[in-house]
Amino acid sequence: MPQWLTFMFIGIMGGVSSGLFGIGGGIVIVPALIYWAGFSQHRATGTSLAVLLPPIGLAATLEYYRRGNVDLKAAMIIATTMLLGAWGGAYLANQMKGPHLRLVFGLFVFSVGIYLIYGACKRLGWI
Repeated sequence: MPQWLTFMFIGIMGGVSSGLFGIGGGIVIVPALIYWAGFSQHRATGTSLAVLLPPIGLAATLEYYRRGNVDLKAAMIIATTMLLGAWGGAYLANQMKGPHLRLVFGLFVFSVGIYLIYGACKRLGWI
């Protein structure tokens, strides 16, 4: 498969998951770039951050805002502090070796998955 077609498929998957669940970069795009496009963990993370700025931030936010589902005050406070956190996280990630960063990322995604499954089971009355 040509690389541009792989990138298009990754973009569609990332866009749908972003609009549907509010996710995309770390959980969809980064692993796809690593396993389907052969990117290193660092390159996949950096590329994912570059990708998310224009299309996700603008298109999805406008749709949610149009329906009254955006709290601008909260968004501005979070965005401002996220700027500092993103810089710190990027600095820390670039100090780590690729396999260590991948392990930390995997543990993070695994933990989020367990948390979501537990919460859903609890709400369904299964536990």
